Amino acid sequence: MEKAIRLTAPGQPIRTALDMIIAGHLGALICVGDSENVLASGNDGFPLNISFTANRLFELSKMDGAIVIDDDLTQILRANFHLNPDPSLSTNETGMRHRTAARMSVLTDAIVISVSARRAVVNIYVHGRSYELQPVSALMDSVNQLLATLQTTRTTLDRSLLRLTALELDDYVTLADITDIVSSFEIMQQAKIGLEDSIRKLGSRGKLVRMQLEQLAGAAMEAEYDLMIRDYASDSSEENAEEIRAQLLSMTAQELTNPLRVAEVLGYDNLDEDSVLTPLGLRTLSRVSVVRDGVAEKIVDEYGSLQDLMNDIRSDPERLGAFGVNNPAILADSLYRMRGKRGESE
Repeated sequence: MEKAIRLTAPGQPIRTALDMIIAGHLGALICVGDSENVLASGNDGFPLNISFTANRLFELSKMDGAIVIDDDLTQILRANFHLNPDPSLSTNETGMRHRTAARMSVLTDAIVISVSARRAVVNIYVHGRSYELQPVSALMDSVNQLLATLQTTRTTLDRSLLRLTALELDDYVTLADITDIVSSFEIMQQAKIGLEDSIRKLGSRGKLVRMQLEQLAGAAMEAEYDLMIRDYASDSSEENAEEIRAQLLSMTAQELTNPLRVAEVLGYDNLDEDSVLTPLGLRTLSRVSVVRDGVAEKIVDEYGSLQDLMNDIRSDPERLGAFGVNNPAILADSLYRMRGKRGESE
């Protein structure tokens, strides 16, 4: 199905032909790939073996019967081809063209495309599964809604993360604080999944949307989410954080706002929403420019928690030099200035 979506996305030659077929109020039945089995499932028609172009596909759709195209999309093999799939194959489709397409997708490995002249609808069938091709305008309506959700949630999340840093440095983060932030991150994840799906369907029209998505929820936000989970999970390993992310992604909206349920996923069973959690400090330390990649883990391994680091750093900042921090005094100063931003964020 992924291949079928890419094949029929805007900018692709088959999509150009499909748009022309719909604009011409025509119907069509097109089989792409697994040509040997497709040809064995029908008869008659015109052997063509001509180079594939969008215009040729459009012109051939004016005839009855199916059009057979090779897997590489280089040749049109048959036109006006009569398909005879096994009628005993189960299908929920009602129209003759759609029933034939659905059965051919079960019988062969071809991507089968059915265009309804009456309803101006394109359905794509792969291994019995159906996908209705959406107009670009409908996809962009969905994209705009998802981008608005992503932008609003990102703004809220940025404020929450700034406040979280100040609370961490004061050692006063509660389970309720973490639950709110996890919920916001997961809203972004759902919007991101929806946008990635739309981008695939938009093909060449999706480049700008991809850039906006990367700006709002790209690798930097993914890394921040991972570090936050590691900070508060009972097991701070990267492997466990990945498992926790998978569990959170599968949870309902109601579960994500339930502090006890979030605590359970993090590995705790004896907390309430007002319980104070002490972070390792991976996320906060990674925000300081003098902390290079891999150094935050070394600091955390040595001190055990962000609070223990804060307790020690004022009296002995130079100790941090042993873990790869080139300017310990700058790190100490940065952490205390970050603590001072709490009032600005609230």
